[in-house]
Amino acid sequence: MAGEYGLKVVVAIVVLATVSLGGICGVGAQLHHVVGGDRGWDPSSDLASWSSNKTFRVGDNIWLAYSAAHGYIAEVKSKEEFESCDVGNPIRMFTDGLDSISMDQEGLRYFASSNVESCKNGLKLHVQVMPQSYQNPETANPKIAIAKPNSSLLAAAAAGPTTPSGSTRLTAASLILLSFGLLCYVMGI
Repeated sequence: MAGEYGLKVVVAIVVLATVSLGGICGVGAQLHHVVGGDRGWDPSSDLASWSSNKTFRVGDNIWLAYSAAHGYIAEVKSKEEFESCDVGNPIRMFTDGLDSISMDQEGLRYFASSNVESCKNGLKLHVQVMPQSYQNPETANPKIAIAKPNSSLLAAAAAGPTTPSGSTRLTAASLILLSFGLLCYVMGI
């Protein structure tokens, strides 16, 4: 069972990496985030730290790669349900082991392990979905360094990263490659 879970995480990452190598760029393109990075949705992942430097926008997708041995994943309605790990009345339950979730509107979304013990130990994720045009204030302006007045160097600017780590910008051609990769995975090729 653990090998199957690991394979799903690897497949999700390989497919997204393959797509990113296909010449992906473009303003306003979707970002695809593999929750938990290389480890996926797993008790050993620190999902709060993983998500802390991510910006999620309308149109982005998050990918959940997990093992049923650690419980399924529930999307819950409120912060209270999220904090108390109450998954008794979820909006949706994810049970496939590899799920893509579209961030289709602004606002907070809450995901928690259906295994209450795992959830209470941190296997849960809240996502703040920003408008598509939102730009993170930390990367909106380049960093400026001013030299001392008698120096020949007056100022230097360094732009921050344009794509969040662990995320991939996708275009229409990229989505075709992604679909093909997932089809191969489902068919066992």
